[in-house]
Amino acid sequence: MGPSNFVFDVSESTFDVDVVNRSYETPILVDFWAPWCGPCRSLGPVLEKLATESDGGFFLAKVNVDENPNLSVRFGVQGIPAVKAFRNGQVINGFVGAIPEPRVREFLQKVAPNETDHTLAEANSLLATRHWADAEEKLRVIIEAQPRNAAAALGMVRALVAQGKGREALEIIEVFPSGPEIVAAEQLRALAEILAEVAEDSDHRTEHDLHLAQYWQSARLLAGGRYAAGMDGLMEGLRRDKKFRGGEPRKVMLGVFALLGDDDPLTREYRSELASVLF
Repeated sequence: MGPSNFVFDVSESTFDVDVVNRSYETPILVDFWAPWCGPCRSLGPVLEKLATESDGGFFLAKVNVDENPNLSVRFGVQGIPAVKAFRNGQVINGFVGAIPEPRVREFLQKVAPNETDHTLAEANSLLATRHWADAEEKLRVIIEAQPRNAAAALGMVRALVAQGKGREALEIIEVFPSGPEIVAAEQLRALAEILAEVAEDSDHRTEHDLHLAQYWQSARLLAGGRYAAGMDGLMEGLRRDKKFRGGEPRKVMLGVFALLGDDDPLTREYRSELASVLF
């Protein structure tokens, strides 16, 4: 379904039918905006993307305040962009300003919770505790229903990389949905690439290249979840040749940090060690 199925314009004459009455069946977000408003142009596409992504979990009604000033007065809109959530005929929550997408998602989970949000929250909890296979199972359910769900796609990339499934992770990265999550997904690309390489190529390529053999062995350790041992091997290789394969081991290390998270003790330890080698 296209965005028009879930996003529509409303006016003073259609508001009660299209928003108030309809909100008894499905949560409605109302975006008060104007063509001259810069922050509106930032927030609007985010809201439209999430409405489409929700696949009917909520609808987005757009109100041009220049053309519908009485609606602004009726609902106390004093600054734009302003978003108000309607359910059962009433305003239940709202916010003002072009807040970032993660905060919009948090807002939606409060005003328009759905089964997808619940499943995604469960998957993220499993990712946080490194139950990668269980997280993958839940994320597949979401992606099957919502292929453009960027948050689920990022979680899937993490789950796949953590299990050594580099090729499948790369396939998702290559067609990653638009959204801020793409930055985090790209941080995992180098790690996914080396995992795919060692899984698909035979060992004969390393027979006469000890450095490459060590690099691949480090990747195999990472694929098996032995992060400290794998990063020890990468660090040893970097000490020998910082420019090996165009500095690829450094990018792989950064991918491991992204996978484990900034607060992980291994990330803190090896990030400091990496900096000491590179600089």
